Amino acid sequence: MTTRRKFLTTGALGGAAALAAPSVGRAQAPIKWRMQTYAGAALGEHVVKPAVDAFNEIAQGQMEIELYYSDQLVPTAELFQAMQSGTIDCVQSDDDSMASPTEVTVFGGYFPMALRYSLDVPALFNKYGLKQIWEEEYAAVGVKHISAGSWDPCNFSTKKPINSLEDLKGLRIFTFPTAGRFLAQFGVVPVTLPWEDVEVALQTGELDGLAWSGITEVYTVGWANVTDYFLTNNISGAWIGHFFANMDRWNAVPPHLQKLLETCFEQSHYYRQHWYWAGEADLRINGGKLKLTTIPDTEWQTVQDAAVKFWDEVATESETKAKVVEIIKKYNETMVQAGPPYRY
Repeated sequence: MTTRRKFLTTGALGGAAALAAPSVGRAQAPIKWRMQTYAGAALGEHVVKPAVDAFNEIAQGQMEIELYYSDQLVPTAELFQAMQSGTIDCVQSDDDSMASPTEVTVFGGYFPMALRYSLDVPALFNKYGLKQIWEEEYAAVGVKHISAGSWDPCNFSTKKPINSLEDLKGLRIFTFPTAGRFLAQFGVVPVTLPWEDVEVALQTGELDGLAWSGITEVYTVGWANVTDYFLTNNISGAWIGHFFANMDRWNAVPPHLQKLLETCFEQSHYYRQHWYWAGEADLRINGGKLKLTTIPDTEWQTVQDAAVKFWDEVATESETKAKVVEIIKKYNETMVQAGPPYRY
């Protein structure tokens, strides 16, 4: 007969033996991933490193992510190919910058005037169906779409003041592919350079400015030291970025570590929400390096109207693009009808 004393004794001994015995999981070699972000080191300290550090700590040696910054392993424009082939396991980027061969690439980064606030991004992905569309598009090309999040708005930081649309003509601007395609109609000359070369290009006059971020990043990465003016009108209220992984590498990761990756990356999305929101307001007032300019609302309406035409042009390119444009339109109509604070 097993008495309570015998049960407790054998249970305690069994538990001690289990603790003393080597763990099968820990005996295995840790899973190693190489991850590259679109961001340079100064920016990466905020937009990705905290999440990677947290994951590596919580994973307790079962898995480790080695983080690389912009262009360290491959050029940013080759990130998708490197991830798809397995050269890189994981990527943080927008679709546009990494030249993703999907029908949703044009919407990554800054899709003109589609977003007013950073919260628009998670709302569109989690409530309005964009998450499923992105997952299906990337699964078809062997990539796991882990999650989407928002970054900062897209404003002009320039060497010369911009007070009207006329002032945009002829400006050589570092920006994202889709944003450049849209802005070209206003006389902007889009320029593509390696991220780390932008500061020198501004100093030498190769660039007149950039439409790559909001004011938080301009100060964080040092561009406020080589530009003089900041246009408060933005062409998008938020940047859509993502975490991706090679599908085979993702499937090889145990479910509990997959969940940990998702959780840490969601924490990264949350961190950026408040970091950018606070920074955008504070640095306009207290930054001290950039003079603020504004194009009057009546004139800026021309840009907003052109953006809607641009959406319609994109919608004609494929069924998937038309579906995304329709979702964006429906979402914005809902926000306008809801009134303040959703839209003013």
